[in-house]
Amino acid sequence: MATAYWKRDGEAAGNAPVDAPTTSFWKAGHAPTLIAAFLYFDLAFMVWVLLGPLAPEISKTLALTPAEKGLMVATPTLAGALLRVVNGLLVDRIGPKRSGAISQIIVIAGLFSAWLAGVNSFAGTLALGVILGFAGASFAIALPLASRWYPPEHQGKAMGLAGMGNSGTVLASLFAPMLAKMFGWNAVLGLACIPLSLVFVAYMVMAKDAPDAPAPRKLIDYFEPLRQADAWWLMGFYAVTFGGFVGLAASLPIYFTDQFGLTPIVAGYCTAGCVFAGSLVRPMGGALADRIGGVKALMVVYLVAALALSGVANATSLPGALGMFVMAMLALGTGNGAVFQLVPQRFQAEIGVMTGLVGMAGGIGGFYLASSLGLAKQMTGSFAPGFLIFAGLALAALASVALVKSRWRATWKTAARI
Repeated sequence: MATAYWKRDGEAAGNAPVDAPTTSFWKAGHAPTLIAAFLYFDLAFMVWVLLGPLAPEISKTLALTPAEKGLMVATPTLAGALLRVVNGLLVDRIGPKRSGAISQIIVIAGLFSAWLAGVNSFAGTLALGVILGFAGASFAIALPLASRWYPPEHQGKAMGLAGMGNSGTVLASLFAPMLAKMFGWNAVLGLACIPLSLVFVAYMVMAKDAPDAPAPRKLIDYFEPLRQADAWWLMGFYAVTFGGFVGLAASLPIYFTDQFGLTPIVAGYCTAGCVFAGSLVRPMGGALADRIGGVKALMVVYLVAALALSGVANATSLPGALGMFVMAMLALGTGNGAVFQLVPQRFQAEIGVMTGLVGMAGGIGGFYLASSLGLAKQMTGSFAPGFLIFAGLALAALASVALVKSRWRATWKTAARI
């Protein structure tokens, strides 16, 4: 059996010191758990953003305004952000495997009930969005489930591969509009329960909690990281990288149909291409951060993302917009991996709650972007102001990384990897 690695107060668990070399990546941890974490995360993300690809059809049926459409697709993101903290606490209290099982049952039962009863109002879409938030909160479970099995030098790759489950957003963009055209958008809610149930069975068979989990602590102790500035910096950085990724994933179907008059199916294909780019590079971002340091990777990420989002705001053609979106998603996906190369190095003993807190910040960033794009469209007739403001946030994040990098390198015990 592979040895589980995770640090307490800068020391490594097990018999190896923090900086000691270990075996190759695939022998260093527990591959079945890593695969189970990916599958769970992948299908959870698929349904988390499900309202985005269905939004053009839902908005026609319910006669939604641009602001209502923006709020509808943003609600699962906000619910997922808040629930990530709850899941982070559960991970440290009852373990990631049981926490994941509970969350999956809630999502499957919620979607099945929505399919049976039907969603017939704007308020109903918001209620469904809250249920889908449990799927988005899978982030705070899947990543610790995988991370606790791997030593520090493989954290970027392990977290990146598990986190590549955000590619589930591609599945939603590809198949949801097509199935909605064939069977109606409400039927898609029921059909989603089929792959979710299959993955639930695989998860229960393959996933295993790492040994030597930290002992349960008092509830107040879980929020101890918030007393440290580094926690807030990491949360802010992820609010931009992951917030940009998931906010765009949820909003692009609306953007493509409203801006260029595409059909929901074609808009789904365009969205899938953009999202696939961001999902594909997440593990590459973790590996890149392992090689050159998370700080250097993030500085490049924020600059490219700012330029790309500014380009989107000024795009006048579909090819131009697609090119800028792909560039933005490549940068943001890389940034997601880079941030989570840093988190376990600084907060390994609190990885469960920190994953929840950082993930919450990312979800809040996504809620802001998705809802602000809808508001911008309704108030100004254009999506451009929403994109430009988020580009400004990327530049602010770049300046912040430059501000803290010297202190991090001087004080972190893993300075060589930041």
